[in-house]
Amino acid sequence: MKKDDTNKEYKDYSLWHNIKLSFKYAKNRKKEFILYFIFNILLALIGAVAPLLSAKQLLKITDGLLNELLIISLVILIVELSRNLCHFFARKYSQKFAAEVLKMIQIDVANEVLKIETSDLDKKSSGVFIDRLVKDTGRIADIFLDLNMSITDFITNLGILFAVFVISKVLFMYYIIAITIIFILEKIRIQEYIKADKIYRKHAEKTTGLVGELVRGVRDVKVLNATEPFMNKISNDVTALNDERYRMGKTRRTYSLVIGSIRDILDFTLIAIAYLLITKGYLTISNFVIVYMYRGKIFNLLTLTSQVLEWIKDFNLSAGRVFEIIDSNVFKKEKFGTKHIDDINGDFEFKDVHFGYKDNHEVLKGISFKIKHNQTVSFVGKSGAGKSTIFSLLAKLYEPDSGTISINDIDINELDCDSVRGNISIITQNPYIFNLTIKENFTIIKNNITDDEIVEACKSAKLHDFIMSLPNGYDTLVGEGGLTLSGGQRQRLAIARAFAQKTKIILFDEATSALDNETQKGIQDAINEMKNEYTILIIAHRLSTVINSDKIMMIDDGQVVATGTHEELLQNNKEYKKLYNMELKKRDTQ
Repeated sequence: MKKDDTNKEYKDYSLWHNIKLSFKYAKNRKKEFILYFIFNILLALIGAVAPLLSAKQLLKITDGLLNELLIISLVILIVELSRNLCHFFARKYSQKFAAEVLKMIQIDVANEVLKIETSDLDKKSSGVFIDRLVKDTGRIADIFLDLNMSITDFITNLGILFAVFVISKVLFMYYIIAITIIFILEKIRIQEYIKADKIYRKHAEKTTGLVGELVRGVRDVKVLNATEPFMNKISNDVTALNDERYRMGKTRRTYSLVIGSIRDILDFTLIAIAYLLITKGYLTISNFVIVYMYRGKIFNLLTLTSQVLEWIKDFNLSAGRVFEIIDSNVFKKEKFGTKHIDDINGDFEFKDVHFGYKDNHEVLKGISFKIKHNQTVSFVGKSGAGKSTIFSLLAKLYEPDSGTISINDIDINELDCDSVRGNISIITQNPYIFNLTIKENFTIIKNNITDDEIVEACKSAKLHDFIMSLPNGYDTLVGEGGLTLSGGQRQRLAIARAFAQKTKIILFDEATSALDNETQKGIQDAINEMKNEYTILIIAHRLSTVINSDKIMMIDDGQVVATGTHEELLQNNKEYKKLYNMELKKRDTQ
């Protein structure tokens, strides 16, 4: 691998390896593939016979044998109608087969993207995954449709070449030499084109990611008055993308000019050779007419061959990009254990945990603490002290550099995914709301959730009355990222989703920061009602939201510097007392 992302080489798999992986996704379409194969065999046989019959038909015309001409024409009609029928069914079954491959690969890629380590996702643009999930998977499926037509046409034209062999061995050898010359040029063209295409796709990924950022961040771009610099960035990336597209087109144009000119020269050479053969009595004019008439079909063998080679190269490139996600270690995948816990109690412990998002920059520096089940514990401290990182590690979004994290006295690395994430809910300061209806934002996280459970959760999150005031109620679309909702409404919806999951551990990471005091008090009352039934962890800057916690931990520079109840910390910790007094003063001045 090269370090420069723009010129990064994708993992090179063999063509056979990629085909095997692709066919793996069509297990449910074996019948269609067998039928597709049978009809293609029939098409190939018809393709080989039809040119010979057409050649014979032309000879009957030149020889004046009109009675036999009608019989041959009738046979050709039957053959061509059979060809059309076989082509229809071959196309039908190849499309069904390709659709199944596309569906299954896209599902698998989406599933594998969800398994990629968060640290790897942090480093990549969304365009890397969008392009591969949508465009490259489509190209893998398309290969089956493209080859269906091309192989059939190739065999048909091969039949014409065989007819030339029957008519004149000399012209046959001429075509073989001519085809070889053009084939070599086409092969060079394809190699240059694929090389340029690799660079183009990297630029396309980058541009797709940037456009996605524009759509998702359009509000911030406007309020920051960043339209001009953002458009400059888009302009530069789009220009680079189109420059690469132009280079690819230039490769095509240049080689098309060279190959086209050589074909014209070869056409002239064909006539010159035929002239010599006719004058020497080795070829009749009628036979030359047949050979010359079908020269385009014969040279089309090269066009088809180069197309197939290009499709295969394109298929290999797309497959390499897709199977990088599915079937390689290019992207690190999350690792879970095999131990499953059905009834988690909510006890967990951090023991000498070190962690940093970047090398040589630790966020947590040997942090240790233990929390008992059904406790409500709050974490306070300055921004960047490591509070949110604790939550991310507990949900196994990242792996600690050293130390252990345990749930129910079991190392978190030994537990399967469902035992960890199926028992933990996190509500963040900026929760992601899916571009679905309000109701679907619940059903997408919990398949069997009932309408009553959704309403109950929304009432607890003080959101139900607002929802009922909307024209479509719970069937209201909320826009990408919940753009049609206010910040507080998005937070309440995220809190309601967490309440609906009813996990044993609930983590509130600044989850009420965008709420007004009245709504925040209502949420706090709901949380207090859950005390002693759930393990609740809260990160908050407003100390008024944590004073009723069973335990409060002061976090500073990646370590626990003080622990106690609100009253204990007021008496024993100057820093906590200072933070609390500042908040009281701020409240009095409002």
